[in-house]
Amino acid sequence: MAQWRKKEKDETYTDEEILARLKEELPKWTYENGWIRRKYKTSGWKATLMVVNTVGHLSEAAFHHPDLTVSYAFVTVKLMNHAAKGITDKDFELAKKIEEVIMWQPGKEKDSALEGTPDDPRFKYIKYD
Repeated sequence: MAQWRKKEKDETYTDEEILARLKEELPKWTYENGWIRRKYKTSGWKATLMVVNTVGHLSEAAFHHPDLTVSYAFVTVKLMNHAAKGITDKDFELAKKIEEVIMWQPGKEKDSALEGTPDDPRFKYIKYD
């Protein structure tokens, strides 16, 4: 089984380490053509724009910017550290924060006062995994 270890600032991961870390920490993300990536399916254009704006906010706050593919009912997020020419801890940390925020479902949390988006076609938002 492949292993990975925490890297130094801007030190890149090998392909094997990337796959091992994704499997352990971000199982819905994939590694392809030098990028870690995730496709978020939405219920339509308004939800897609909310995802784009959320990813934009998190990325700007982190000052680490992904490439995005945006369509009517999905957003694909691609991360790679351009300066380091590979995948670094910056990519994994931002991917984890994006995943945490985009896939948050308050109605699933124990003892939450927040109900979450109703299971009604009029209010559909993210197509949760």
